[in-house]
Amino acid sequence: MEKERWSSEDAPRASMPDELSHPKFSEWKFKLFRVKSMEKAPLPNEAQVEKENLAEVEMVGSPGSVMKLCFGGKSKENVEGARGRVDLKLQEIDNHMNLLKSLCRLCGLAIRKAKGPAHEIQGDLEESSRCALRRMGCKFATWPEVISKVFKVDVTTDMETVHPSLFCHRCWSAAMRGGGFCTFTRTTIPNWEPHTSHCNICFPRKTSFRRMGRKRVKLLKGSHGLSKRIKRDSPTSSGVNKLWRHAPENLGTTGGKEWLKPSFQRGQWVKSITHCQKDHLSTKLVPQELPVDLMCAFTCQVCDHLLSDPVQSPCQHLFCRLCIVKYSHALGPNCPTCNQHLNPSHLTRPAKFFLTTLNSLPLLCPSEGCEEWVRLDSFREHCLNHYHAKESQEEQTPSEKNLDSYLPVNKGGRPRQHLLSLTRRAQKHRLRDLKNHVKIFADKEEGGDVKSVCLTLFLLALRAGNEHKQADELEATMQGRGFGLHPAVCLAIRVNTFLSCSQYHKMYRTVKATSGRQIFQPLHTLRNAEKELLPGYHQFEWQPALKNVSTSWDVGIIDGLSGWTSSVDDVPADTIARRFRYDVALVSALKDLEEDIMEGLRERGLDDSTCTSGFTVVVKESCDGMGDVSEKHGSGPAVPEKAVRFSFTIMSISIRAEGEEDAITIFQEQKPNSELSCRPLCLMFVDESDHETLTAILGPVVAERKAMLESRLILSVGGLLRSFRFFFRGTGYDEKMVREMEGLEASGSTYVCTLCDSTRAEASQNMVLHSITRCHGENLERYEIWRTNPFSESADELRDRVKGVSAKPFMETQPTLDALHCDIGNATEFYKIFQDEIGEVFLQSNPSREERRRWRSALDKQLRKKLKLKPVMRMNGNFARKLMTREAAEAVCELIPSEERREALLKLMDLYLQMKPVWRSTYPSRDCPDQLCQYSYNSQQFADLLSTTFKYRYDGKITNYLHKTLAHVPEIIERDGSIGAWASEGNESGNKLFRRFRKMNARQSKTFELEDVLKHHWLYTSKYLQKFMEAHKNSAKALQATINPEEIPEEVDLDLEIPDF
Repeated sequence: MEKERWSSEDAPRASMPDELSHPKFSEWKFKLFRVKSMEKAPLPNEAQVEKENLAEVEMVGSPGSVMKLCFGGKSKENVEGARGRVDLKLQEIDNHMNLLKSLCRLCGLAIRKAKGPAHEIQGDLEESSRCALRRMGCKFATWPEVISKVFKVDVTTDMETVHPSLFCHRCWSAAMRGGGFCTFTRTTIPNWEPHTSHCNICFPRKTSFRRMGRKRVKLLKGSHGLSKRIKRDSPTSSGVNKLWRHAPENLGTTGGKEWLKPSFQRGQWVKSITHCQKDHLSTKLVPQELPVDLMCAFTCQVCDHLLSDPVQSPCQHLFCRLCIVKYSHALGPNCPTCNQHLNPSHLTRPAKFFLTTLNSLPLLCPSEGCEEWVRLDSFREHCLNHYHAKESQEEQTPSEKNLDSYLPVNKGGRPRQHLLSLTRRAQKHRLRDLKNHVKIFADKEEGGDVKSVCLTLFLLALRAGNEHKQADELEATMQGRGFGLHPAVCLAIRVNTFLSCSQYHKMYRTVKATSGRQIFQPLHTLRNAEKELLPGYHQFEWQPALKNVSTSWDVGIIDGLSGWTSSVDDVPADTIARRFRYDVALVSALKDLEEDIMEGLRERGLDDSTCTSGFTVVVKESCDGMGDVSEKHGSGPAVPEKAVRFSFTIMSISIRAEGEEDAITIFQEQKPNSELSCRPLCLMFVDESDHETLTAILGPVVAERKAMLESRLILSVGGLLRSFRFFFRGTGYDEKMVREMEGLEASGSTYVCTLCDSTRAEASQNMVLHSITRCHGENLERYEIWRTNPFSESADELRDRVKGVSAKPFMETQPTLDALHCDIGNATEFYKIFQDEIGEVFLQSNPSREERRRWRSALDKQLRKKLKLKPVMRMNGNFARKLMTREAAEAVCELIPSEERREALLKLMDLYLQMKPVWRSTYPSRDCPDQLCQYSYNSQQFADLLSTTFKYRYDGKITNYLHKTLAHVPEIIERDGSIGAWASEGNESGNKLFRRFRKMNARQSKTFELEDVLKHHWLYTSKYLQKFMEAHKNSAKALQATINPEEIPEEVDLDLEIPDF
């Protein structure tokens, strides 16, 4: 009977879609109707009842897709059909949002259970709360900031469809008791999830007892203080087509509820999601004579307003862009009309003719007294005219602030994409008008600082959007307080604090974990920043090209033996060496001084038209052995555990302007003896006494240096190509290294001086009257005589002819005096004079070794007692500076029995202290002009004392540095202007840096270890990074501001200006 009923053509199923006639419909129907948004899934024994209900629903419905019917599609057939069925999913969302309004955002409990008023989670602090927190030291102005600090939860990104918008008075009390910084009560923040068919808020689990074995276990609560599950009627109940709401108190209804029309109820639900009432135009402004179907085409299917910035879905339905985005975010990515899957990225613009028709739609002006019909595309200008006319007459009222709600978003045309989805060129084209306006404003008001104007606009936009966390980070970055330090700052911190990769990465992770922000940059960012500072990054050219040197400019660290042309008889050098190419290193150093060069040109008033002759660069070269640098780590070939470093310093840069005879110095190194200005060029594991290996490694450096003397460098400085010529002066060598490079005999040779041809006996007889006679060219000639012996002389005669030259000079050095080693050598000699005077050697000859040890022990005890000067195994610079003082001489005089000898020793020390500033000062004519004028007289007095009172020690002998101090200082200063500025002190100071960098970059391979040391030593001398370290000097407060800026009072002013790079 039932089968005949269903097979009849007059049956209701004949008018149903084809889906119901499918053979597998019986398998689908349970899946379709088990949707929680419709009703609770039936039990198996209720299948027959469900089948009857299904038949009844089908009989009532009109022809259409069964998918629409089951999933609650928002078509007119589904929403406003014969039974007036409303969208149950919208109803669930509305009920869910109503339930959220009754819960606390922080603790999840019902707000009515907490005695006291509720507070807006996104609102500003009330006056009473703000004053109370202010007294406790909290200066926050909004609740999101207080909640983020107290409860450690970010509420700035809350959504009203997911999170409650209020918090209870109990949580307010917890925040106030903690002073806005902490909480003394344990508050568990619930994990708020979007609404689903199993939502714990809409369908809370009841507390019940279930029998589990023999015990009765009480189930845990799923949520706190939630309302009971909403009772749902079956489709057959009589009240399915009626929705009720509580009536206002002024209505005299007895039932307490008011019936709402389904379409109106649906509109209320949608408005609570989109909130577009003030932004989109109402359809009431359109003439009523227009056909209803035409009006439906111009109406948004979500908000029922006129289309604003219309978009079209793949299923050919039209929506406002903002409405469909909010709707999809709240209810899922489905089309509101046909319920098909809809990805917001698949939305496109309607056809052009449709937009033209939409823009030509006539609208009635809503202004009072104006009944004009205006086209949609002209509606904006028309409303603005009313606005300006009314604004000129009276002050703006709050109702007039929303005049932009009548303004359409788009004006038609081709499909309009979002700004962020455009290419950079398209973004510039779209924002060209705004860019011009900003530039005009910046030029007029802010001195052309467009960047600050744009950043301030972005900051205000973030504040207006209640995105305070991002705004705080941007504001801190603008003020230079930390939030994401510049990579150069992080690199300067790492290099100047000698942090290894693992140590820096540990600090990076610790700060990021504790502060919640990426303040320090990761290691890969630092490596990218290193490339701009290391040699091999900047382009340049030599005119003419350098001989036997590659023209490539992107050359980094190379093997120290690169460029060495070995002969057949040479054996491979058993060493490890790494270096930069000399010309590439000079280019990187000049680019590092680019700001100083341009600053010098501006200070001298020199423009580009007068700087046509090119720049002259004077370079000081230094080379010295670092002694034993052995470490327990590292592997590789068996190389000497002694190291040698070759470095250079740019001393001055000058230019000769047109019409000027003398060159103008635009840059002068103020600290030429600092390790910060001495740039490493070559590092090698070699003994400085190994002449063959040292020659092989420094030979290519000498060749490059010689080639650069015959050419000029073309480099871009200040945006223009400029030419540079170089002059090299090898002055930063000690006595041992000078003799090694110039091919002279060792320091114990008869020929005592590297500047003149005097023997040790001649120098002791005539201590003052000597002149500089040696030079690199003369040493080369003497070496040829030594090698060929053209006069067939004996060994002694040949040695006397060449004046101590015994090897081929391979590097030119400047005939000068090294101030640092001169001071150390003279201090060593005075230390021995003190011992002799304590033992009264002038009264006896040839004292025993035990006596000398006793005198030395007495001297060390006296120096330790009076000056706290600990004895050393070998004289160094610090010990020499403390020893060569009058206080030290007076302490020694206490041990000398003779009064006459004490006066002579004090006079000798006084004369030395008057002469010392002349060769130690960087600029003696400026720093010590009186001592410079009296130097010749003082040196003569000093020599007389040595030849008379202390004749027992200087009878026929004298030390190398004491001879140079007395005989050659005035001549060198007259020629060079200074001795101290050209000393090797900067290179010597780099010895401790080598050891620290080696520990910092400890690796298994000594080759890679040497590369890391050379790279970080170069970065340590970078002027670019030194500026950051100068800004962060004594920066305990700066580091605290970097990690936790909220805890620093606003009154503290941190003067940390980070330059814009």
